[in-house]
Amino acid sequence: MSTLPPCPQCQSAYTYEDRSQLVCPECGHEWAAGEPAAEADTRVVRDANGNVLNDGDAVTVIKDLKVKGSSLVVKVGTRVKNIRLVEGDHDIDCRIDGIGPMSLKSEFVRKA
Repeated sequence: MSTLPPCPQCQSAYTYEDRSQLVCPECGHEWAAGEPAAEADTRVVRDANGNVLNDGDAVTVIKDLKVKGSSLVVKVGTRVKNIRLVEGDHDIDCRIDGIGPMSLKSEFVRKA
């Protein structure tokens, strides 16, 4: 029997080694051979300066951002309080005064 660990995403027992990586043929997930399964699930979101962001942090917008479907613009220096981190392309959900609920990309903010 194989001594390789099951896939951390789909729990498939059919994992195989490819150089220093382990690969799941069923879901296509790849991970480092020495990496524990619990660390594979943690996701770190960083701002434009490389600081780690957490739920509830306050951030500042570093670039003018046009609001899609509207003529509004989020100006440089706008401070956003109490952010929430989510999965996806736009990884920050927040509420901006005067505009309302929005999703932002972490590359356009810095931690305040």
